[in-house]
This record gives sequence, structure tokens and C-alpha cells, in this order.
Amino acid sequence: MRCEEVFRSIYRRDPDDVSFCPYRVCPIGAHSDHNFGKVTGFAIDRGLRIAYSAKKNGVVETSSLQFEKRAQWHIDMTPAVKDGDWADYLRGATLALKRRFNFGYGVCGVIEGELPIGGLSSSAAVTISFILALCRANGLTLSARELIEVALEAERGYVGVSVGKLDQSCEIFSRKGRLLYLDTLTDEYELISLPSSSPDYRIAVFFSGLEHSLVGSKFNKRVDELRAGAYALQAYMGAEYGKFEDAAARYVPRDVFDRYKSRLPDAWRRRCEHWYGEYERVERGADAWRRGDLEEFGRLSFESGWSSIHNWESGAPEQIRLYEIMRETPGVYGGRFAGAGFKGCCVALVDPGRWGEIESRVKSAYLRDFPQLSEKYSSCLCESADGAVI
Repeated sequence: MRCEEVFRSIYRRDPDDVSFCPYRVCPIGAHSDHNFGKVTGFAIDRGLRIAYSAKKNGVVETSSLQFEKRAQWHIDMTPAVKDGDWADYLRGATLALKRRFNFGYGVCGVIEGELPIGGLSSSAAVTISFILALCRANGLTLSARELIEVALEAERGYVGVSVGKLDQSCEIFSRKGRLLYLDTLTDEYELISLPSSSPDYRIAVFFSGLEHSLVGSKFNKRVDELRAGAYALQAYMGAEYGKFEDAAARYVPRDVFDRYKSRLPDAWRRRCEHWYGEYERVERGADAWRRGDLEEFGRLSFESGWSSIHNWESGAPEQIRLYEIMRETPGVYGGRFAGAGFKGCCVALVDPGRWGEIESRVKSAYLRDFPQLSEKYSSCLCESADGAVI
């Protein structure tokens, strides 16, 4: 691993350990966890590593193979305001951990991501990997749910992205060969195996060649529009409601939305339409997976992608075209945007026996429309994997 080599070249010794967190994909349930929806997901066999050692002086010193700037701070003097760079997730995690524990060791580390940034929740992966490294350096133990809460606090409270639990949960709870089916309101989850008679599948990732940042995208605006719709629906139904930020679509039954949706501004109605549709698609998708019906599961994933374009109104032109190409390609069961959908990648469940022709067809069609991205476009075939080791 390059992170270990670079660590040795910087610090002239071996790292104490390598912390690893896998990336995640969400075939159905996107853009719903922040309003307590249900989601599906897998961890994949690619991820993010940090080669690190403990530092007794309490300093955190990190560098990334993907970014030039090295970041440094003391665990007792972590900046209270974000700096606007890649290390904000780690600063936020340091503060969140400090609120819970009294510890004295920092870490020095080198971060390496296996795949291009954008769409596979590398932000959650680097946060989780860093938290695990800092905990190990200090002899701290977190439960899976505590780890999720610390990582969420870093991303929401410090970085300022209105995310839900999808990313962190997929990267921690997932197990190889099984679909994670999670209720983000109750935290109840199920790991669903396919019947032995089911056809084989792999997880394909198609990188558009575009990089993105949730902070700089329209992600937070979309979440606010959905929450505004839910807030208004609570008023229409005569329910007790409090602060705007506490409103969520999960608290409003579908029949209430159907009754009053014509009163909502178009943008709010579309966001709600997507949320309720995803909730139902996830439930149908989990049932399809239990039956081993990959065709139906894939159809629902494609439907989820369509709703992301037309109801959630996300998707750069490049990603929309990738999605359209996947829909037209034999051997692709289903797929959609990964991540926020404003740039990044698309993911799909595919027949591994047809991967060669799938890979060739998608690449050819995509670069015919976007030849300027020929040096940045890429694709890979992955398997499902276990989540981060606690």
C-alpha cells in the first residue's frame, strides 16, 4: 500500500497500524435518510486507508495522497471553525471525540483512497478511518452506533452537510454477500442474503471524471426543500409541530401528502414525491432481494435514479448520460447515481459474466458524448464487503 510507503519516507519508521474503512453504494433509498427514510446499501471491497502512529504530544498531523496540503492541529486546540479543506472532517471528528472522552494522544498519518473521489462516500470513510485510528492510539473503544454518531457529528455539526445515517451505517454494518436494509429512524436493520438459486452479480462503478463537494453543491438546499414540504404538511394535517429543523417527511403519512400536495410549491412537492417514492421502493426492493429477483431489484434501482433526476432534480449532465447508458446496456440489472448526484459516479448491479461487453459499451457511449473526459473517466468491478472493523 502506498500510504505505508509514504509514511516510512516521511517518518523514517513503520506505522503502528493501518486503519481501513470501505466505500459504500446505495442502490435504492438515496436522498431519504436525512428525513428518516429506509435505505439499502452495500460496503464494497475498495476503500480508504490511513497508515498511522500515535503521537504522545497530542498533535494530529495528516497528509493525503489525493490532496497536497498537510494538516496539523493539537487535540486540545482543534479549531472551532472549519478551514474549508479536506481535513475538516478529521478536525470535526477530533472535537466530537473530545466531547465524549478525555484522551491525550494524537496521531500522525498518511491517507490513501483506492478510487477517485466523488459518490462513494469517501468523506464518511476518511472520518471513520480517522476515528478508529485516534481511538486505537488512545485505547478507546466505541460501539458501532457510537462510531456512527461521532462521524455524523463531525460531518453535520462541523463541516455543515445535512446528511443522514446512510453512509456511516453502510460502511459499518454491511457484511459481504448481504444487502443492508436499514430504517434510519429506529436504527433497526437487516442483512439479507440472496437465495442460493439467484443469478450472480457484481457491483460496477462508473466514474464520470467530475469531482464534487457536498458542501458546495445544492445538497443542503434540496434537504431544506424536502423539510419545508414536510413542515407545511404537518400544518395542513393539524399536527403539533415545533422547530423547522425538527420536521421530517417520516412524521407525515403518505395519504396526507397525497391529500395536500397540490398546495405545496412545485419544488417542495417534487422533493416529497421523491422521498415517499424511495420509501416504498426500498420496501419493495428488500422483498425482491429476499426472493432473489435481481431483475425487479434492478428495475427499482433504475426507477430510483429516474426520480433523482426528475423529482430530487440532481445530476450533472455527465451523470445523467451515464445513467441513461446503463439503462440501455444489456447485462446491467439496475443502477443510479452514487452520492449527491451533482457530480461523481454511477453505480450498478451487473452480470459479471458480461462485464467485458458492459465496460466497453458504457465507456464508448459515454466518451463519444464527453470526449474531453477521456483522461479522467474510469470504471471498476467490485464485490460487496464487510464494513469497517471496530
